[in-house]
Amino acid sequence: MPTRSSTNIVRYKQPVSALVVIHTPKLDVLLLERAKHPGYWQSVTGSAELGETLADTARREVFEETGIDASRYTLDDWKRSSVWEIFLEWRFRYAPGVTHNEEHIFSLCVPDGIPIAISPAEHRAFMWLPWRQAAEKCFSYTNRDTILELPHRFAHSTG
Repeated sequence: MPTRSSTNIVRYKQPVSALVVIHTPKLDVLLLERAKHPGYWQSVTGSAELGETLADTARREVFEETGIDASRYTLDDWKRSSVWEIFLEWRFRYAPGVTHNEEHIFSLCVPDGIPIAISPAEHRAFMWLPWRQAAEKCFSYTNRDTILELPHRFAHSTG
């Protein structure tokens, strides 16, 4: 949602974001269910703030959405992005005329059993699923396609 600064200037979301697929060494993937859209499961995602690097965006969003301190683990920048059309229902958050977002891909490997503290304003539930099942559950095709790449990107036994 656009916000107002102390000088009453409207600040819109930047059309640049980070998608962070959080996974365990076994490639179980953390999914979050959107609070305002039951049934919409996704990985951590969020828009960059002015002056913030994409890695900083990724770490901030991981902490805000899960309570995980990403600086304690290796954040892997895939050095890849995709551009997608912003859903009509969410365009009011962006400046007039902005219709597309550039999403940058990251992953974060965390230990099994790491505590998760979701933000109730953003998410209503979370779950860990094996990577194939997690990919099937995502509503976003970019999120799904990223999860499907995990076993090719990491030299882990995925069963």
